[in-house]
Amino acid sequence: MKTLLTNAWILTVDAQMTEYQFGWILVVDGKIKALGDGPPPGADATRDMGGDIIMPGMVNTHCHMAMSLFRGLGEDVDDRLFRYMLPLERKFVSPEMVRAGSTLSALEMIMGGVTTVADMYYHETVVADVIARSGMRGVVGQTLADFDPPDHRSFDEGFALCDALADHCAGLSRVTASIAPHAPYSTGRAVMERVADWHETHPETRIQIHLAETEAEVDWAAMTHGTTTTAVCDRAGLLKPGTIAAHCLLMDDADIETLARTGTRVAHNARSNGKAGRGMARVDDMRRAGIPVGIATDGPMSGNTLDLFSQFGVVSIFAKILGASRKPLPTRDVIRMATIEGARVLGLDADTGSLEVGKRADLIRIDLSSPRLQPIYDSYSVLVFATMPTDVRDVMVDGTWLMRDRTVETLETAKVLTDANQVAGQFRAEIAAIDAAMAAKG
Repeated sequence: MKTLLTNAWILTVDAQMTEYQFGWILVVDGKIKALGDGPPPGADATRDMGGDIIMPGMVNTHCHMAMSLFRGLGEDVDDRLFRYMLPLERKFVSPEMVRAGSTLSALEMIMGGVTTVADMYYHETVVADVIARSGMRGVVGQTLADFDPPDHRSFDEGFALCDALADHCAGLSRVTASIAPHAPYSTGRAVMERVADWHETHPETRIQIHLAETEAEVDWAAMTHGTTTTAVCDRAGLLKPGTIAAHCLLMDDADIETLARTGTRVAHNARSNGKAGRGMARVDDMRRAGIPVGIATDGPMSGNTLDLFSQFGVVSIFAKILGASRKPLPTRDVIRMATIEGARVLGLDADTGSLEVGKRADLIRIDLSSPRLQPIYDSYSVLVFATMPTDVRDVMVDGTWLMRDRTVETLETAKVLTDANQVAGQFRAEIAAIDAAMAAKG
C-alpha cells in the first residue's frame, strides 16, 4: 500500500532541521519511502494536507496512564496522597481499572498528537495491550516498590511480573518492556542492583525510575548512604544507556556529570514539578552535557493533562527563568525534545522521532486555520507557544491512520468515556465513605 501526502508544510526534525514548505511524503508499508518538494510520485491513495504542518508524532517520555482516573481528585486537599490516593489504589487498582484508565489516556494522547509514550505503573501487560490496540508506540514499565503496591506483595513477585511483561511484549511489534523501580528510597540499593542485573539479562528492555524528585529522597540518600540519590543509583549499577530517569530536579554538577558519563536519559516533567512546587530542573545544563532530555506529562493525577503542547511553554519559560535570558531552550530545541530527542530517551530514535527515509511513518498534522496560529513568522514558535491539542487534525503511526479529521479510528470514544466514568463512580462512593469516617473521628 502506497499513501501519498501532498501540499504539506513538512518539518522533518532531522539533524539539519530540514523543512519543505510545499512538500510531499510517500509512505509504503508503514515506512517513509520518500519525501521532498517538487513533483510527487504516484501512489494508491493521495491525501491533500491543505498546506498544514506535518511533523513527527510526539513522544511523552514519562506517564502513568491508568491514573487518568484520579485526575483532579482531592486537588486542594493537603494530605490527598494518604487520605485518598493510596487507599483507592489498594482497593481498586485491578487489570480492569488499569485498562479503563489507560485507554482513556491513549485516547487523549492520540487526540493531542502523541504517538509514543513511556508508561510506568501496575498490571503493565494490560497497558501494553491497550497501547497495541490503540495503534500507538510505547515503552511499558512494571513498577517495583516496597509500599504495598496493588499487584505484588514482595520484590520476588514483582520481578516475576517483569519477566512476564518482557515475554508478553516480545510478541508486540510497537511495545517495549521495561523494569521500573519506583524510586531509590522505595526500593533500596540491593533491589536496584538486582534490577541492573535483570536488565543485563533482558537487553531488549529499558529501566524507568523516578530520580532526584523530592527533598525527602535527597535526605534519604544523605542519611543512609552519605551521598546523593544519583550517586546511590550509580553505585548500584542502575544508571546506563537503557535507563530513563524521570524528573531529575535536585541535581548538582557532579550528578549531571554522572548522568552524562553513564549514558542515562532524562524525562523532564516541568508542568507537574511546577504544580507541586518542587522546582525547576537544570535542563539546559543537562543538554549541554550531552544528556538526551525528553518532555513528559507525568501522570494525570500530578499534571492533570496528557497534552504535550501545554508542557512546551512551561519547559521553555523555566529554562529562561533559570538562565535569566530569553535565549535558553529556543523553540526549535523544545520541538526536538518533544520528538527526536524524546525518541532517543526511549531508545526508539532509529524508528521514530523524525521524518526521514527508512523510518516508520509516525506523523501528525497540525491544522493552521485557527486565528490563534496566524500570522506565522516561525513555525516552531507557533507550535511551542500557540498550538493546542485541538489543532491536531490527523495522526498516523506505522503508516496507519489513528485519527483523521479529529475522529479517532482505533478506539471507541463513547465506550472509553463510559468505562472511565463507571470507575470514577466507585471512587466517588469510596471518597464519601473516607470523608464520613474522618468526620466521625472529629
